[in-house]
Amino acid sequence: MKPTLLELEDELTRLTLAPELGGSIVNWSVRHTGQPLLRHADEHALNAGLPGKLGCFPLVPWSNRIAEGGFDCPDGWLPLVPNSLTDPLPIHGSAWQQPWQVVSKTPNDVVLQLDSTEPFAYCARQRFHLDKGKLSIELSVTHLAEHAAWHGLGLHPYLPRSAGTRLQAKAGQVWLCDTTRLPTGLSALPAEWDFQQPKALPQTLVDNGFCNWDGHCLIQQPDLGYELECQATGSDYYLLYCPPGLGFFCIEPVSHPVNAHHLPSRPGLRLLEQGQSAELSFTLHYRPL
Repeated sequence: MKPTLLELEDELTRLTLAPELGGSIVNWSVRHTGQPLLRHADEHALNAGLPGKLGCFPLVPWSNRIAEGGFDCPDGWLPLVPNSLTDPLPIHGSAWQQPWQVVSKTPNDVVLQLDSTEPFAYCARQRFHLDKGKLSIELSVTHLAEHAAWHGLGLHPYLPRSAGTRLQAKAGQVWLCDTTRLPTGLSALPAEWDFQQPKALPQTLVDNGFCNWDGHCLIQQPDLGYELECQATGSDYYLLYCPPGLGFFCIEPVSHPVNAHHLPSRPGLRLLEQGQSAELSFTLHYRPL
């Protein structure tokens, strides 16, 4: 069954959401030209019913992969099972695989909510707001279970990639990975992964976490006639995914590195007691060139 879609508009852009498909963004585009600002999702992508085929989805209550079949909480071991046909490890939390509810809506603002019991009880909220070409996304989680648990947050936008795409996103170090895409250690930035200044994306696969990020990134699309000025809060890390030969890339604002549940000191994770919350936000400001 085709999901129910919501639309928001401001003077410059239009946002389409599919609350039932993991609280995902389907498309964000320029109103007068139809130019996609996130990877375009057509009817086939929408009918697949998979958030990973759409424009962006939320990562709650963790981002990316977790090893060892679960993780320790103060009350004991929390077991997890693989939840994706394309990955052998539990990935991206549970919120992206559940339907969200509409809490409120105006022509340029909507609040979605998910009350989840997997892998423990939590309430997640997303607020989407459009104003003069700026898309603001606010993501929060409130822990509802009796026993405390580790939480992390993130967003997984897919962005158009052309020969001219340039990225600026300053970072201090990068996590190197093994063949399972789990981090093995921190490294200085290789020259081709140093985005202190705007530069082209690498032609080889990148699927790595970057740390010591100030939350700012600039995505220049001269071939497509625009740029996005972006700012994240609650996110000291970003994940960069550049699959070779495909027309998209992902820069994901996240609160913690991959597999943080098994890294020393659990960097970026929050141990939340019942009723406590954590937040992350991301703004993307469209500017025509």
